[in-house]
Amino acid sequence: MRSDYGAVFCKNGKTVCRSGRGIAPVLSLADEISFRGFSVADKIVGKAAALLFVKMGISEVYGEVMSRDAAEILKKSNIAYGFGTLCEYIVNRQGDGKCPMEQAVSGTDDPTVAVGLLKDTLKKLKGEKNVE
Repeated sequence: MRSDYGAVFCKNGKTVCRSGRGIAPVLSLADEISFRGFSVADKIVGKAAALLFVKMGISEVYGEVMSRDAAEILKKSNIAYGFGTLCEYIVNRQGDGKCPMEQAVSGTDDPTVAVGLLKDTLKKLKGEKNVE
């Protein structure tokens, strides 16, 4: 995978690539078009990304780094998955705790609920107002 792509989706010769950091590139696609039956390769797959992939109808997932919670979500959802490194959880950018996106979805396994939680968390991180 090219280093400037965060996620690459493929199905029957069709490829959709998204660049950017964190979950935002995948979240931007979650409500956009159907990805039913697509395969995806992503640099980091935590629970947040796994829940988005479930919502999108992804058939198989590869993560260079994958959390145990993500693997569990994918397994429960009958989505084939693989990883380069399996970790306990995804670390934040400062390296001193859990990723805020992982924290946002820690209390749910519902992909639809996760989308709302992730959008709200991104807005908070960007300092946008009118977010509870």
